Order: sequence, then C-alpha cells, then structure tokens
Amino acid sequence: MTQNHLRFFDTTLRDGEQSPGCSMTQPEKLAMAHALEDLGVDILEAGFAISSEGDFSAIRSIASEIRLPIITSLARARREDIERAAEALEPAHKARIHLFLASSDIHLEYKLKISREQALAQTAEAVAHARSYVDDVEFSPEDATRTSHDFLCQMVAVAIEAGATTINLPDTVGYSVPAEYAAMFRVVRERVPGADKVILSTHCHNDLGLAVANTLAAVEAGARQVECSINGIGERAGNAALEEIAAALRVRADQFPVEHNLNLERIYATSQQLTRTISFGPAPNKAIVGANAFAHEAGIHQHGVLSNPLTYEIMTPASVGVPANRMVLGKHSGRHALRSRLVELGYTLQPSDLDVAYRAFTELADRKKSIYDQDLINLVAHHQRHEDLIAAEPLTETH
Repeated sequence: MTQNHLRFFDTTLRDGEQSPGCSMTQPEKLAMAHALEDLGVDILEAGFAISSEGDFSAIRSIASEIRLPIITSLARARREDIERAAEALEPAHKARIHLFLASSDIHLEYKLKISREQALAQTAEAVAHARSYVDDVEFSPEDATRTSHDFLCQMVAVAIEAGATTINLPDTVGYSVPAEYAAMFRVVRERVPGADKVILSTHCHNDLGLAVANTLAAVEAGARQVECSINGIGERAGNAALEEIAAALRVRADQFPVEHNLNLERIYATSQQLTRTISFGPAPNKAIVGANAFAHEAGIHQHGVLSNPLTYEIMTPASVGVPANRMVLGKHSGRHALRSRLVELGYTLQPSDLDVAYRAFTELADRKKSIYDQDLINLVAHHQRHEDLIAAEPLTETH
C-alpha cells in the first residue's frame, strides 16, 4: 500500500446508527454492510459490541459474511468491552478492535473522574489487552481537539508503544476549524515517536458544518484514513459525509494527490439504500446525493447546462451514480429549458410559438410551485394554433 493511499473507514453502522431515527435491525445492518462492501470501503465499523445483544449479533453476522473490508467493533478502554468485541469479531476474515478513551481535561474530570496519569495507564493496558486478541488495534483519544497538544502527544505515544496500529484524532464535538485540525496532525507527526509507523485517522463531527472541510485539511496534513458515514448521518449534526469527501478528492485531485478503493459510481445507490432503511433521507440541497444536487431551475443555469454541463456542474451525475441531471421547470426557468422539455415530450415549436408558450408558462409558474409534464401538455394544447404550431410525434428511442 503506497504512502498516498487513503483508507475509507465507514461508521454508518455504528456512529451513524446512534443518531435519532437511524436505528437498524440486524438484517438491515447486514444488507447495508454488503452495500458498503460493494462501494469499496476499507474498514467497516459494524457496531459497539458491548452496547447490546443486538449490536453484538449484528457485528458477528457481518463478520461472518463480509470478507473484503476490515471489520471493527468499537470498545471502551475496558477489559470487558475488549473481550466482548473480540468475541463478536471472531468470524472476521480481517478484524480490528477500535478503542477509545477521553483525553481532554473536561472529559477526564467530569465524565471519567480520573487523572491524566490514570488515563495514560488505562490506555497502555487496554491497547496491550486488545493486541492479545487481534493484530490490528485502533486507538482514539476522545475529544482530541479540546486536549492540550502536550498531553495528546503523551497519550498517543503510550498507545503506539503498547501496540496501536492506527491512531485516530477525533473532533468528537465538532469544535475544530480546518487550520487548527490540520495543525494537530502535524504536531503529532512531528513530536510523537513512532507516529510515522502508524496510520493517522480523522473522525469529524459536523456541529459547525465543518466536518468535511476538517477531514480534507487533515488529509493534506498527512492523515491516511478518514472516518465518515453515508449521507453524513451520526451523533447530533452528523459525521463527515463519505460522498462529499470522495467527490472532493475526485474533483480536486490537484489538491489531494491520493488514491483510494471506492467505486464512486456506487455512491448514489448506497445513499438511496440507506434512505430506504432508516426513517429519513438527505436534505434536498445535500451535496452529491440530495434531490437538488444536480437539479437546475434558474434560466441562466439551465441554458448553460444544456449547452455544456460543465458550465454549472463540477462533476457529472454519472460519476457518483446519479441517473442524470434534472431540469426543474419553475418561474426562474428560461426558454431553452422549456423548449428542451417540450421536445422530450414530443412537441416541436417554432420560435414565435415558443414565445407564446413561454409567456403562458411563466404565468402558470407564478401561480404554481411545481410544473408537471401534464401541465406542459395542457399548456401547448390550450395555446396551439393549427396554422403554425407543429405538434410532432413523440420521440422514439433508437438502438
């Protein structure tokens, strides 16, 4: 694996499922796991084994069937968590235990009620215990972005010394900004012995709407694993969205010269499968997979896209598996979009008659929020003048 290879760690089935309304049954989690395998994710976080019998069973079924990605279970830095995770992962072809322990003073004092020294000792013990079960151990200092750099480096050094193979530096509460998040990775790389021998990973939350921006900043700073979820689902405002990271890497390959294993053409289908599985889909204006991501209503935009899609689209819909861009006809639409849609419906209008139809269309659009094909057919029929309006036969496909 090259130094420029970027691993995608998908946490849709763990962090994603923890968000309200996103819980899944065991068969649903298994079906999503197959979809994520088809998408090409490198690491699949299947759940949190000790959290419930259902999660344990789901992890075990996924570990039994999914062969290409590394299967991982989350675990607190406790012996009982580690042992439960190891048991759930027994059938896995490639297994990882993902440990976490708070590192910020606010978490240590108010949540765990332990000292920094106790946290370091617990880190060393937990990582070593996990390594007794699996060769692949990831360690996350929880709330890393609100942890002093000195103590963060201490904790990371202890985890590496104890055998951690991946170090994740999570923005647990979505507090960081890109320059600050990237700087944290540079500090760890420069100051921690052995940091060059492990994979550094990102895990960003979207509380300030910066999850993807922070993730990309960390990639620039040397992170070679990104933790993310389909449609950006996750705790509170969600996780970094896998589809947005992947699209950014493709569109701005000049800025991010990395390789990865994702099949981007499977993104939309995977997003749609998740939408059908949980209680809601992405917002219409959601980047990449939202209903409006490749939709155009404004006349200037429609004219440009009809002439050359690159005028207003920085990627093709097909590149991420979206069937096609969509011309939405409304009061902002222009003659080019109306003419194009009428031709698709089988009607060819002369320029003067298009003007008549367009005036009628804009009057209708001012009264209706949505213009449907039947509205256009009725409009043409109502304003048709036998002597100079030509109604062509509906177009037929050629093969």
